[in-house]
Formats: sequence, C-alpha cells, structure tokens
Amino acid sequence: MTESRKPRVVVVFGGRSTEHGISCVTAGSVMQAIDPSAYDVVPVGIAQDGRWVLESSDPEHLSIRDRRLPYVDGDRPAVALAQGETGTRLTVRDGDGSTRDLGEVDAVFPLLHGPWGEDGTIQGQLEMSGVRYVGAGVLASAVSMDKGYMKVVLGAADLPVMPSVAITGREWARDAADCRERAAALGYPLFVKPARGGSSIGISKVKAPADLDAAVEAAMEHDPRVLVEAFAAGAREVECGVLQAPDGTPQTSLPAEIRVGGDHEFYDFEAKYLPGEHTEIDCPAKLDDGLLARMQELAAATFEAVGCEGLARVDFFVFPDGSLVVNELNTMPGFTPTSMYPQMWAASGLSYGELVDRLLQLALDRGTGLR
Repeated sequence: MTESRKPRVVVVFGGRSTEHGISCVTAGSVMQAIDPSAYDVVPVGIAQDGRWVLESSDPEHLSIRDRRLPYVDGDRPAVALAQGETGTRLTVRDGDGSTRDLGEVDAVFPLLHGPWGEDGTIQGQLEMSGVRYVGAGVLASAVSMDKGYMKVVLGAADLPVMPSVAITGREWARDAADCRERAAALGYPLFVKPARGGSSIGISKVKAPADLDAAVEAAMEHDPRVLVEAFAAGAREVECGVLQAPDGTPQTSLPAEIRVGGDHEFYDFEAKYLPGEHTEIDCPAKLDDGLLARMQELAAATFEAVGCEGLARVDFFVFPDGSLVVNELNTMPGFTPTSMYPQMWAASGLSYGELVDRLLQLALDRGTGLR
C-alpha cells in the first residue's frame, strides 16, 4: 500500500449458510460505521449459490424490512481475487464480458456467519491469496464453528463445558438406537442442534424420548453432524466479548445477560433478530465482582485455548451456585449496533465505530502466512 491512498477494505458478506440474511444485516451496519475518509470500502456479496458479486453498500438494501431478511443478488457483476506481482487485486466482470480492476486489496472484513465462511473456509482462501483479514485464522475458525470439536479442545485445556453427544448422519443411519441410548444417558430434557450452525437455527428443546428423532432430523436438515447437549437447568445465559489489544493480548468486555420471556423457552432465532419478541438484555449483566472477574478470566482463557485472533464472543451458563460453563465460542458474532458483542463493548467504553476501526487496524498490522 502506498502512502498516497487509503487502505482498501473489502467487506464480504452473505454466503451459502442458513445465516445468509443475518450476515447481510451485519455488513450493512459495519459499512455505515467505517470512516470513508480513512478507508476505501468495497462491498462484495456471496450469493446463496456461491457466486461472488460486487454488491450495493446502500444500508436500506441490507436491512430487515417487513420482517424479511436481505439477500445478495447473484446476478450483479462478478468479482474475483487475482494475485499479481505486487499483491492481490480485486477484479470485476461486467455483464458484457469486459473486466475492470478495482485495485489492490489491503484487508478483508469477512462478515460471514456459519459454514462456508465462519468455519475457516474463507480464511483458508484468503491465506492462500496472501490477503490480511479480520478475525480468527483457519484452525480457530473451524474448531469454534463445530460445537462438538470446540468442546473437545476446551475440555483438553481443562475449561468447563456442558456434557454432550455428537451424532453424525452415518451413525444415525447405521444405528439410530445406539444414538438414542447415548443421548438418553445425558438425561431429559435435552437440546439438539446442528453442530456447525448458528443464530439458533435448527435447534430444538427435547423434553421426552419420543421427540428425539424429529429433533435430530430437523437439525440434520442444516448439518449432517448434530450435537445433543444436556440441559443447563436453572442457569443464566451470560455473554462476554473478547478483543485483541494491539500487542496481541486478549481484553474482555463487561458481560451481558439475555433473559427470554413470552412463548420462547430459549434464545431462538425470532427472539434474537425479529422485533416485538419478549427478550430482555441486561448490559452490563448483574454479577458480583468475584463472578465477573472469573468470567472475564475464563473468556480470555477460552480465546487463547483455541488460538483466536481479533475478536470473539464467549457464551456462558451461570449456575445458581456461581459455577461457570462455556456454552459456545463465536469467532464472528453478530455485529449490528444492537447485537450483543458491540453492546458489551459500548458498555465497556468502546463505541461501535471505534470497535470496527480497532478490528481493521489489527488486520492491517498483522502479517500474512503462518503466525
């Protein structure tokens, strides 16, 4: 990058996962927050069929309207990363077949949620292309995306996780009775979820053995690998943000607590994203000083155990006796101004715009290749 131009940041969003629309909403918010006097922003959408296109940065285009999520229009001009002698550039192919060069890419902000994005796939592509990017690398992204393997890694680091059973599509087809038996050993009620899903899509609370098969099959509509997890009876759901400092050390935010009411038995998709639902958030969460310190310490340890970079949100169960269990680790959490991660950092003294800028600077300052 020459001194005569601003850093060129490619914001990538959409993708092939069930969280396509949420990714678009996130991108609209982030692009509004990026300072145009400091960065040259190029919006790139990935359509649901995998096509990469030059998208609109219009915030209205990327917002929830009439309870409908936005989506990437795959018929827009196609884009591609092209490696050259001086760096990786972004090229556009217009409808008439002609191509044009949008210039060298200095960093990518991959705002993709779920498989084919948050799971290490795009991170691997960017590593191969020699492009800096925001957030966790290939391994940390992949491990964090798969809730079953996340538990294996955290358990090996002596970090507390809920008991669970992973069921693959092959196992379910070969011996469903054994799968049912392993699940039953956890006790009812249970939660059944896609192992590599997000935004609470495909999750079911199972109260009796007769309902297990339907829940497993519903989760397998989204992922052939399913996680069956013990119910955290009486637990509060509290989240904590982690953000790397310029020297690489993990910093932690004030936590926030989610309280779900109405007809929602857990923090499902509607409670998270659609207006008018009965969800209350305490930000910061009401925790005594000792519990707060333990949670922040555990959040940082979780971040380090998986080898995260940039940012992460660590979700906890807080039990009545004060014990803590790590529920999930999200390497690209929801990122609209009303999402939990930015709210927690705002409560901690870092505004949405400052948070976005910090992440871009971290990406621009780190090297490419093995770290």
